[in-house]
Amino acid sequence: MEKSKLLVEERQIVVPGDILAEGMDYLPEQGTFREDDKIIASNVGMVSIKGRLIKLIALNGKYIPRTGDVVIGRITNVATMNWLVDIGYAYEAGLSLKEATSDYIPRGEDLTQFYDFGENIMTKVITVSRAKMIDLTMKGPGLRKLKGGRIIEITPSKVPRIIGREGSMVNMIKDATNTQIIIGQNGKIWIHSEDPLNELKAEEAIKFVDDNCHKDGLTEEVKKFLEKK
Repeated sequence: MEKSKLLVEERQIVVPGDILAEGMDYLPEQGTFREDDKIIASNVGMVSIKGRLIKLIALNGKYIPRTGDVVIGRITNVATMNWLVDIGYAYEAGLSLKEATSDYIPRGEDLTQFYDFGENIMTKVITVSRAKMIDLTMKGPGLRKLKGGRIIEITPSKVPRIIGREGSMVNMIKDATNTQIIIGQNGKIWIHSEDPLNELKAEEAIKFVDDNCHKDGLTEEVKKFLEKK
């Protein structure tokens, strides 16, 4: 039997139709498919190889909510029984009274005292229905209102690269800029510092990673970028 052959490298950028591997030792995952003994790219993306599994990480695309995602959202409407929240999806998500707080809220209470129009929150997706109804909760570690700072957006699929292995990339940026950084799985990122210039420095570093995530040796490049700043 002919030996299987890997034809691409980790983090290589490929386009639809590119042959990624030959032979039956490798298995296709997200963004790839098998044709005879070949694994082929079905879309543009960055190669990720985990053992025998080959998948593509999309370099663009919209956020698709999944149960358990921790995201950053903006309050867009305050109703009598809930809040509507923009999480960067085609449909707004709902935050009910029950999931908004552990406090008792009397009927008719002014809900803006909890979360008001335009405020940003760190929240969690608890339900995504077939009808695209998305439910959120504020009950969980770290879930809270985000005061001050700035919100920036990156391509959601690049969030793991911004975080880095065991948080290495984001922690390096935090330490170098003396900022607090919270990353939502929807690609929204909150940056906060007492010094707005530090926020700007962190924003520029994150966007540098976003633009160069396909490159090898990115950690060193980001380190040099921060030192220049």
